[in-house]
Amino acid sequence: MYIRFSLKKAEDFGIKIISVGNLTVGGSGKTPLVTAFAQKYQKPAIILRGYGRKSTGMIVVKDENGILCDVEQSGDEAMIYAKKLPNAVVIVSEDRKTAIKKAKEMACEIIFLDDAYSKHDIKKKDILIDVKTQNNFCLPSGPYRERLWSAKDALIVEEEVDFSRSVKVVDATQKMSLVTAIARPQRLDKYLPAVVNKHYFEDHHAFTKEELLKILESDGATSLLVTFKDYVKIENFGVPLSLLDLEVKINEKLLDRVS
Repeated sequence: MYIRFSLKKAEDFGIKIISVGNLTVGGSGKTPLVTAFAQKYQKPAIILRGYGRKSTGMIVVKDENGILCDVEQSGDEAMIYAKKLPNAVVIVSEDRKTAIKKAKEMACEIIFLDDAYSKHDIKKKDILIDVKTQNNFCLPSGPYRERLWSAKDALIVEEEVDFSRSVKVVDATQKMSLVTAIARPQRLDKYLPAVVNKHYFEDHHAFTKEELLKILESDGATSLLVTFKDYVKIENFGVPLSLLDLEVKINEKLLDRVS
């Protein structure tokens, strides 16, 4: 990974590009943080790989006219951005450079890259969310995908220091069962209302209506409590849902450092 980093030369695309991610495997809350940053702009672009989507190549998920594809083509995280950010352009692409050029063609004022620290051949400002861990080894012995290289300029941010979360439950019912397919689902615990049961699935799991109805029946639940990441995949199933909606508030000092 160091050799890969040292051989790359960052290309300047002539537009402000900010990457938000983390160095470890698993969830860190980058999606709500990117959303909070992007809400400060009139026409931002969000570019991400679109992990778990049933499509390939570059796809414009959303433009100024609205959402242009379904969640199977976009992937769950891209659809979150599409629904949360009415002014944003959302693009999924394995090749970030192609997507950056497309965003410039669409007259976007700033580009946010979701989880692109490792794209060392793109000139950008890197924001890394600090995820606490006692294991400081890289894969396969530990959780780190790569190091914060000494020659790399990056801004390290911490939850409850540089940003904080607020949570609300939309359409709450008396007996809710938590169903979630996110990395490190235990991080939801401090935000949860009372639930009758918890069901954890693999990150980006593709739910079926049958398995959700089975959970409702077996738990005797009146609704399934889900995060927005899961909601965008199952909202059209006709299953009673309650939404655990997480939003981020960014510290003014961090906003000043990024702007």
